[in-house]
Amino acid sequence: MNQASSKASVIQFGQGALTIEEVVAVAKGAQVQLNRQPEYQEYIQKGARFIDSLLAEEGVVYGVTTGYGDSCTVTVGLDLVHELPLHLSRFHGCGLGQILSVEQSRAVMACRLNSLAVGKSGVSYQLLERIETLLNLNIVPVIPEEGSVGASGDLTPLSYLAAVLVGEREVIYQGERQETAKVFNKLNITPLKLRPKEGLALMNGTAVMTAIACMAFARGEYLARLASRITAMASLTLKGNSNHFDDILFDAKPHPGQNQIAAWIRDDLNHHHHPRNSDRLQDRYSIRCAPHIIGVLQDALPFMRQFIETELNSANDNPIVDGEGEHILHGGHFYGGHIAFVMDSMKNTIANIADLIDRQMALVMDPKFNNGLPANLSASTGARSAINHGFKAVQIGVSAWTAEALKQTMPASVFSRSTECHNQDKVSMGTIAARDCMRVLQLTEQVAAAALLAMTQGIKLRIDRDELKAASLTPSVAKTLEQVSQDFEPLIEDRPLEGVLRQTIEKIQQGYWEVCH
Repeated sequence: MNQASSKASVIQFGQGALTIEEVVAVAKGAQVQLNRQPEYQEYIQKGARFIDSLLAEEGVVYGVTTGYGDSCTVTVGLDLVHELPLHLSRFHGCGLGQILSVEQSRAVMACRLNSLAVGKSGVSYQLLERIETLLNLNIVPVIPEEGSVGASGDLTPLSYLAAVLVGEREVIYQGERQETAKVFNKLNITPLKLRPKEGLALMNGTAVMTAIACMAFARGEYLARLASRITAMASLTLKGNSNHFDDILFDAKPHPGQNQIAAWIRDDLNHHHHPRNSDRLQDRYSIRCAPHIIGVLQDALPFMRQFIETELNSANDNPIVDGEGEHILHGGHFYGGHIAFVMDSMKNTIANIADLIDRQMALVMDPKFNNGLPANLSASTGARSAINHGFKAVQIGVSAWTAEALKQTMPASVFSRSTECHNQDKVSMGTIAARDCMRVLQLTEQVAAAALLAMTQGIKLRIDRDELKAASLTPSVAKTLEQVSQDFEPLIEDRPLEGVLRQTIEKIQQGYWEVCH
């Protein structure tokens, strides 16, 4: 989804289930709109009024008339309950590390708004409206990425959203990092005074890991398609055997995602018109088995979507407030185990794609394996070929990025740590898993960018040598060659490639390359 299309839409909250694509659209700048129906507003307000009635009756409600976590045995006097949410947001202001991007922070806001809009958190409609306002004005909390163990919610990172709502800490506004109070004063926005349950409701959920998971899913889904296109281009560069992707062959092992990948590669290779371009009966695994490797991700995407979207549309909070039935239900819906599993699983499948493309790159660079092409795909000829090195250093970079991606595949979810006086004695580590997954995606996109340039050069070398007819290329592959060539001149004389690599990575992350069939 490109930025222009995402900004053209208005995403509705409080009117049904939200999709991953809608969260991504909000992240990229789409406006949001709360359900304005009086019945819905009354439904939300019932929960807030129920909390008020319990306070009037001096009822005991966790996080409202008690301390938090292991401090739940500490009773908070009714004269102090209105200060408790502010203290919760403040003592969690200890996040470290890099800050989330504006897109990621907007996704966090969207995920938290959607969870609160389920109406099981005891918050006021006014709170939902304020998050809506901040999103539509593009006032984005500065959120450090480190400090959550992924159970009892993303407490520390989400405290930065709560703090902004009360006019504290910092925001990104109009491209600048600014004090929240100054931005609010300039725009005549009155800071909220959080109601008794609202600090806990804002912070005690999985919005950060879920937001990152939504962004990761979109990038992973695109990478599956892009890796299929790169594989087809690698096969053409190597004069590979397209019979490896035959539909009859794949009918014999009917994993639907794997077979979808095979179909995309087959269609890119114009298989039925040119079934055999190679003297090799069997290409090496990084070509022949590409559908089986990329297909693991493709087959996993449906369950990943189900896990992420269920979490996204849930009341991942504690306690749950049933305003209509007037129940307070204490549980553990802040636990991020499902997102942790998805992110740990996705980073494994994505890193395997990096490794696949790394092996494809190794084949096309090496004259022992590339079926007659020059070493390192250098297009230099004659005496000057001795001093030109083509993609030699780029391939070293690809090896480095792949190795780092593979190193990140250790599951974060198995590193649970008992914390907070052993109240949080088993935690999900979902946010760490999500951050790891984003790093693996970044590294794999770097590998893919290098491969797009290299395979474009490889195919052009075949065409220049009259070993491949440009007219025989499918429209899909021809379009990719055209798009890459807009930024990348053939590599004849050695030149720095950092600039074009960065540009290509950015276009991958924007979904620029047309890889749909």
